[in-house]
Amino acid sequence: MELTRTGDLWIFRGRSVPDRAIQTMTNSPVNHVGMAIVIDDMPPMMWHAELGRSLPDLWSGSHQRGVQLHDLRDAVTVWADRYGQRPWLRQLEPQASAEMEDAALRTVARLDGTPFPSTARLAARWARGRIPQLRRARERTLESAYCAEVVAVTYEAMGLLLPGRRPNWYDPGKFWSGDDLDLQGDYRLSGEITVGVPLSARGATSP
Repeated sequence: MELTRTGDLWIFRGRSVPDRAIQTMTNSPVNHVGMAIVIDDMPPMMWHAELGRSLPDLWSGSHQRGVQLHDLRDAVTVWADRYGQRPWLRQLEPQASAEMEDAALRTVARLDGTPFPSTARLAARWARGRIPQLRRARERTLESAYCAEVVAVTYEAMGLLLPGRRPNWYDPGKFWSGDDLDLQGDYRLSGEITVGVPLSARGATSP
């Protein structure tokens, strides 16, 4: 928690049937990705999309499914303990600028609460994302979004990814070091840092 900064990636791998399905569909070793948002003296936050509504959304103040902004410590604890996921951290280097942080917050304001797609639509969207785009699509607000789309759209708003790719081209594995995610300028992502979740942190978020 002390190390993470805005733009850092939090990546997860689980062993449940849905987790394995996502890994198989995307040919990826991981099944979930979120992005850290750390503003001034506020506690670190996790910006991501998920089906669950275990934690309060810090933007709306309610419990909701879909695109959410969570306390990062609580989110990592829930994903590690309740969902049985192994977490890693990839750090954005150099640190995101104030302008990038503002862009990330504008994206939160625009996308927070966007529904998570159904399993069938999720699979279809990933498949469509691999089909070459014949013409440039007009920018539009996502009607539903999964985790990798949220991170990709936010990275694009921050100027870290070139615009032009459809959000559904991205899957969690695109943000794993085994793939080649081409960031703009001098920015790069570190290798995966294994994250341990202390038992003392788990008590506060247990059911």
